[in-house]
Amino acid sequence: MDEIKNKIDELRQKLNEHNYNYYVCNSPTISDRDFDMMMDELQKLEEKYPEFNDPNSPTQRVGNDINKSFSQVEHKYPMLSLGNTYTKEEVEAFYERVKSGLNDNFKIVGELKYDGTSISLTYINGKLVRAVTRGDGVRGDDVTENVKTIRSIPLQLRGSNYPKEFEIRGEILMPWTVFEALNEERERQEEPLFANPRNAAAGTLKSQNSAVVASRNLDAYLYYILGDGLPSDSHYENLQIARSWGFKISDAMKVCDTLDDMMSFIDYWDINRKNLPVATDGIVFKVSSLLQQKNLGYTAKSPRWAIAYKFQAERAITRLNSVSYQVGRTGTITPVANLEPVQLSGTIVKRASLHNDDIIQSLDLHIGDMVYVEKGGEIIPKITGVDKDTRMLIGEKVHFIKRCPECNTPLIRYEGEAAHYCPNEDGCPPQIKGKIEHFISRKAMNIDGLGPETIDLFYRIGWLKDVSDLYHLKENEIAEQERLGEKSAKNIVEAIENSRNVPFERVLFALGIHFVGETVAKKLANAFINIDALMNASEEDLISVDEIGIKIAQSIHKYFEKEGHLSLISRLKDAGLQFALSRERLENQSDRLKGATIVISGTFNHHSRDEYKLLIEQNGGKNTGSVSAKTSYLLAGENMGPAKLEKAKKLGIKIISETDFLEMIQS
Repeated sequence: MDEIKNKIDELRQKLNEHNYNYYVCNSPTISDRDFDMMMDELQKLEEKYPEFNDPNSPTQRVGNDINKSFSQVEHKYPMLSLGNTYTKEEVEAFYERVKSGLNDNFKIVGELKYDGTSISLTYINGKLVRAVTRGDGVRGDDVTENVKTIRSIPLQLRGSNYPKEFEIRGEILMPWTVFEALNEERERQEEPLFANPRNAAAGTLKSQNSAVVASRNLDAYLYYILGDGLPSDSHYENLQIARSWGFKISDAMKVCDTLDDMMSFIDYWDINRKNLPVATDGIVFKVSSLLQQKNLGYTAKSPRWAIAYKFQAERAITRLNSVSYQVGRTGTITPVANLEPVQLSGTIVKRASLHNDDIIQSLDLHIGDMVYVEKGGEIIPKITGVDKDTRMLIGEKVHFIKRCPECNTPLIRYEGEAAHYCPNEDGCPPQIKGKIEHFISRKAMNIDGLGPETIDLFYRIGWLKDVSDLYHLKENEIAEQERLGEKSAKNIVEAIENSRNVPFERVLFALGIHFVGETVAKKLANAFINIDALMNASEEDLISVDEIGIKIAQSIHKYFEKEGHLSLISRLKDAGLQFALSRERLENQSDRLKGATIVISGTFNHHSRDEYKLLIEQNGGKNTGSVSAKTSYLLAGENMGPAKLEKAKKLGIKIISETDFLEMIQS
């Protein structure tokens, strides 16, 4: 067994080193294939010999889909925010205050202020033991399992000269390339876009599914160390040493001896930050000596030894060449400004959303205008104004189109809505292809191997007119298409075959009925059991289902009124799709929790939170996220939120354990 243990340790050490070379040093020394083979070997050994499991093994980077709420952890050292300034004069005033407060020589360290979400990492004996968000500065959320998936954060430190226990703080970031790819995918699915990488990183870090976190390729820069027995009194030197322990420390740091050095640092990065792979929104200046930091102390909210200088929202001016219009899956028409390419916050911007006709009219846009484009707080590009003084030969005024740019159908605009729609949902090519893309998506039918380009190809050659045609695709014909081949064809056909087993609620979601998302589809499936009952339901029947309002009810009714949709469902039934709850699901259904509203909080031993939500729904109950006077029970697990517990006690809500709940639904 010693030989096995040594082999596992050797693989872990090598994989940690390769992770460091790839994600921190940006200089990989082996191929991705060799890395994956080594990882696979380690994973198989760990599965075969669970007695050698280690929570900080490199195999833990992939995350899992166990749904756990976050426990609250008190910070050993409060995570205070920095005082902000927006002018060089205020930076100079900070410098003078430090000079006056110390009455001694001092050095200032200039660092970039990365625009992500703050994190505190605790290491004991070189191993990551806890990762906690800022929270309210006193307490934060324990997100250790999610942070383990971030490959630039070491699980085991390199070398041996680190303190026995210390805390290092930094910023979790989403690189621009990852952010843009994520938003492109969300746009294809017609999901709300993330406003900026900071929001995307924060939302990802708080995901209940660490496998999702792993898939988002987050990054991290560390910038401050706390603890006893640190290598140096110099903040700058401590960070340089921490780099050798395996931490990703920014190269954009400078020791400033004078106020002029600080001003030069501002001037340099105000321009060069545009070329960085991650978002920044300013500069942080810190007194380097830890002893001097201690002597300067803190105000109630922030340290006196540090200040943040915020950059002005980056803005560029460029020419509006044209306006084009995109048709979404649900027929929404989105106007897009096509611009003369301009660099903005590290990316080349060629397009900006104009959102709707009201925005266009408020800007008084003309083709050829010089327009101001901003990423305020590094958000998605938007046009914020027009330089009307530069208008020479004024171009044509931008008017919103009257007909669909794809199928020429007259557009409609519903009362009270800003958007225009193409109503030709079953005959407009982008809507047809969009519906197919939605149908095959992971959360719907999960048919892998069919990307937008392949769907477009199959649509153009006449193989796909609607989603039912997927079930008539032939492997040999697919294999003959350029860039596909036998392996791709086999995978596509197998994925289509497997989709016949997808449960009813996901099939219902996959149909793409307007306003019927994942949650609504699940409630409808549980309420009506099969598609025929749903099709025959009146608007009153639909509204009687929890969380189904008149808007959703009318949309469902309208969908089933169309003969084409009834014909489509008939063809999908013939293809073998699941249009009723399974016998197993029906056997597990009861009305034991009918009328009960239950809030779940904490972590559990027997089931995940998602499984408990499903059990509540299967037994006729309702799950909500917050405690109120209407709450029947608080299902309390370990490390539950103290605020929910306190509110439940105050309102006299009955608090039940995991065992109590399981007995309730089995009685």
